Amino acid sequence: MRILTLSLSFLALAACASGRQVEVRTGPEPATDTAIHLTNNLSQAVNVYVVSGGNDIFVKQVAANSVEHIPVAGVPAGATVNLRAVTVDGTRTYTKNNVTMSTMYDWRLP
Repeated sequence: MRILTLSLSFLALAACASGRQVEVRTGPEPATDTAIHLTNNLSQAVNVYVVSGGNDIFVKQVAANSVEHIPVAGVPAGATVNLRAVTVDGTRTYTKNNVTMSTMYDWRLP
């Protein structure tokens, strides 16, 4: 009986140890037709959102005193959206309403 139990244990261990190899690939990055060219003149970073159809879309965190070109996926050129930037500590919010998105919309904070 012990030999049978020991044999089954080794068989189960061998089955678990021989895992399958799995290849994982990602698809191509979706093309973006629109972007925000953000100049952050604030002394702290901001989280940038595009508000489209009532949904907040987080696009990027931009460091203090820096300039970023931010592609906006899922928002077509010509769409009218609101832009929102919130300081990382949450104390200040900057908005730009009724923005018509284009290949590069220029926005400066503050």
